[in-house]
Amino acid sequence: MAEPTQFSLNLAPERRVWTVSEITARIRDLLEAEFHELWVEGEISNCRPAQSGHIYFTLKDEKAQMRCVCFRNQVRLLKFRPEDGLHVTVRGSLSVYEQRGEYQLYVEHIEPVGLGALQLAFEQLKARLEKEGLFDPARKRPLPVLPRHIGLVTSPTGAAVRDILRVLRRRFPNVHVLLYPVKVQGEGAAAEIVEAIRHFNREKLVDVMILARGGGSLEDLWAFNEEVVARAIAASEIPTISGVGHQTDFTIADFVADVRAPTPSAAAEIVVRTRQEFDQHIARLEQQLAQWIRYRLLEWRGQLRELGTSPAFRRPEELLRQYKQQLDDNVAQLAEFLRERLEEARQRVTVAGTRLASFDLRAKIAALRQRLEQRGGELTARVERLLVEKRRRLEALMLKLDERSPLRVLERGYAIVYDAAGNVVSGVEQVAVGDAVAVQLSRGRLTAEVKKKEGK
Repeated sequence: MAEPTQFSLNLAPERRVWTVSEITARIRDLLEAEFHELWVEGEISNCRPAQSGHIYFTLKDEKAQMRCVCFRNQVRLLKFRPEDGLHVTVRGSLSVYEQRGEYQLYVEHIEPVGLGALQLAFEQLKARLEKEGLFDPARKRPLPVLPRHIGLVTSPTGAAVRDILRVLRRRFPNVHVLLYPVKVQGEGAAAEIVEAIRHFNREKLVDVMILARGGGSLEDLWAFNEEVVARAIAASEIPTISGVGHQTDFTIADFVADVRAPTPSAAAEIVVRTRQEFDQHIARLEQQLAQWIRYRLLEWRGQLRELGTSPAFRRPEELLRQYKQQLDDNVAQLAEFLRERLEEARQRVTVAGTRLASFDLRAKIAALRQRLEQRGGELTARVERLLVEKRRRLEALMLKLDERSPLRVLERGYAIVYDAAGNVVSGVEQVAVGDAVAVQLSRGRLTAEVKKKEGK
């Protein structure tokens, strides 16, 4: 009979273990799928631009906050600079920064709430450049009184260039105008305006420049609000007039330029005076010159009257006689002074001759010879005494050396024995029977052979 089959039933669920990387990647996929493109409103805080060009910040409201990052490519498209405290609306997508396990919003676009982006960018740049001193009136340069060459930076097809040329032709037809054609709005317009300013400065072609374009919206005029244009105007060595837009329009270029004109036509009127104004200016100069000449003539006439009343003009012969007499007195005083000086010199020569005559050179030589002989005798005596003393000391030392000489010991019957190698033999252990030895006596030397050794 077959045995019944046994079944094992395990109702416990299977346990799956996730790694941190796996669960983080799963959350990232869920967030990216669910929140692919969304708009979020909040206040910027902890805004931190990085050296790479990315901007990191926190977007918060009253109850929560989230981390945000705007990469460099998107930052370059922004018209304004994100900063702490701005209330903005951002567009982006949620994801997870896996290395930290934090979710964050990757921002692609930022719009300020309330104030427009361009207006905010305008206010930010204006405040920053004003703080740097680019609007300071002290750095503004005066315009030339009568420029011979005027540089015009504008569009060659716009109404501004026609208005400027019409005004210049009417007010001063002989002026030379050099037009550098540029775009005045749209992409690349700011770069062309900067190149035009640098070209006129580099080539030194004009005495003054006019930046001009007609009116328009803030976006239309934005090329003249770019920071690169403002800094090019500030660095220009040529005085610059900004004639951009209408009277109510203001651009950053207006604040940086040396002179701001409300319209392009007004810029042309400012840069060149009318012929009537020049005539009036020349008439004023002529009047000032005539007044100066009359004043100088009156001054010189008064000086001449004063000279005419002086004694030199009323009694010239008398003054001449007085000067002649004074000259004679001066000559006499000079002659007396020279005579006194000559007499003093003569007396000094006489005294010197008397002293020289009383000086016997031969007696001086004889006295010196006697002193030399005396000193020579003294030196000889000292040398002889020194030699006798040295000789006496030498003899005493020789006597002591002779007394201590080993030869004196040999004279008393002693001898010195040397082995074959010439070494002094001081004990019998130094030689053997049959060795040849030498015996040094007081007078002469003996050669012997050792026959027998006794003692130590």
